[in-house]
Amino acid sequence: MRTVLAAAFGAALLMLPTAGASAAERDFGPLISAADLAAAQPAVDPLILDIRGAEVADGRIPGAVSAPYGQFRGPQENPGQLLSEAEFTALFQRLGVTPERPTVIVHQGRDATDFGAAARVYWTLKTAGVEELAILNGGMNAWTAGDARPVSQTAATPRPSDVAVRLNDAWLAERDEVLAIVQGGQSGRLIDARPESFYNGDQAHPAAAKPGTLPQSEYFTHSGWFDDGPAIIDADAARQLAQANGFRDGDKLISFCNTGHWAATNWFALSELAGIEGVKLYPESMVGWSHAGLPMANTPSLVENLFNQIREAL
Repeated sequence: MRTVLAAAFGAALLMLPTAGASAAERDFGPLISAADLAAAQPAVDPLILDIRGAEVADGRIPGAVSAPYGQFRGPQENPGQLLSEAEFTALFQRLGVTPERPTVIVHQGRDATDFGAAARVYWTLKTAGVEELAILNGGMNAWTAGDARPVSQTAATPRPSDVAVRLNDAWLAERDEVLAIVQGGQSGRLIDARPESFYNGDQAHPAAAKPGTLPQSEYFTHSGWFDDGPAIIDADAARQLAQANGFRDGDKLISFCNTGHWAATNWFALSELAGIEGVKLYPESMVGWSHAGLPMANTPSLVENLFNQIREAL
């Protein structure tokens, strides 16, 4: 259906670091600490994408390009909707993204929800063919905490690229695939990453047509991958947690939420940290699904829904 990369870039992917690589190079991705990023910058020269927005109060990592999260998202009525390959091509060319350059995503590091933005951008870049990727664990807050690391008050000017994006469906679940699982025509496990109130139908995203979840789905909230801070757990802890909750290779796991934001954290933890092969993200998630008029579970009655809306407003 879709190929992983434009043919012109098929041979240009950066190979994984070899045994003789420096410590900074070996430590690159899928998570990177502030100390390791500072050490890696001179040797690796990664493209640093600061996804926080045009205006930030605490400065930026020197050399970071401003790449607001909203640029990677769909329209207001369906924020999780995947952009077209042409739209991604224009965005990535403007930001200077290339398949062969290691790339680091920087979020603020406020909480688990904030991490979801970085995970969604990571998933987008990987789906578009960028292989060497890392999220700054703890975000900008980790960069400015403790050691006196340099900060710039201005974003770097990107060097435009000529990348041509072709999206890989290895980590992408589209609506028809999800529907096939819901209807029983295909095997797979649908994992709802939202807080339990959404899964139970007590709460709905403002853009959703109605509350509820996917039939046949399971609940595992995105915040389960964090301890008491904004930094996600490490790979060893993620593997243990995945095993304890019955997530394993061969299950055809598909992560979803309201708009593919919280779900990106579940995808990242299961795929990139726990190392489970073939985990997919359903980008448009329940907002797109609910407007398509497809089967739903845990949907309250009209009276129950009205009561829930009043309770939420109060």
